[in-house]
Amino acid sequence: MLARISTIFEQEFGLATNTKLLGGADEPVYLPADGEHGCNRLFYREDYLSSALHEIAHWCIAGEARRKLEDFGYWYNPDGRTAEQQRVFEAAEIKPQALEWMFSVACGQGFRLSVDNLEGDSSVNHHFAAAVVDQARLWSEKGGLPPRGDQFLSRLALSFKVAEVTNSAHYQLTNIL
Repeated sequence: MLARISTIFEQEFGLATNTKLLGGADEPVYLPADGEHGCNRLFYREDYLSSALHEIAHWCIAGEARRKLEDFGYWYNPDGRTAEQQRVFEAAEIKPQALEWMFSVACGQGFRLSVDNLEGDSSVNHHFAAAVVDQARLWSEKGGLPPRGDQFLSRLALSFKVAEVTNSAHYQLTNIL
């Protein structure tokens, strides 16, 4: 499945954006082209489907200026974040996780909300979960997906033969709690 997703990413965006999707990384990261590497590289963790879809979601949301910055200019506090650091993290993760969820539906795969704080409080914040649901439902009901996200979602749904990926019935709080 990862090979198929990588092929779709390459076909849709590789040449046009000079970006490669690469697995096997210890940690996910986006690295823009530099003197040593002639292309942008989007690394996902190990060979995890959810990591690949999550990193693609971040890439689809990032604007042109952010795609010139390592990891799109995001800061990252490691595991063991304080409650305030976790709140800030979750606020930045609403749209990427909503888009990842939609990509997962388009692949016929399950989705798990990630708080990415294994050494701290790793329980899912109900408000965060509800915000991710609201964002996915907003995009599914009213449109407005980021253009690259919409393009990739459509291609995934076509490739995996999943109909009605924008049906808001897929995006219920009970599906992720």
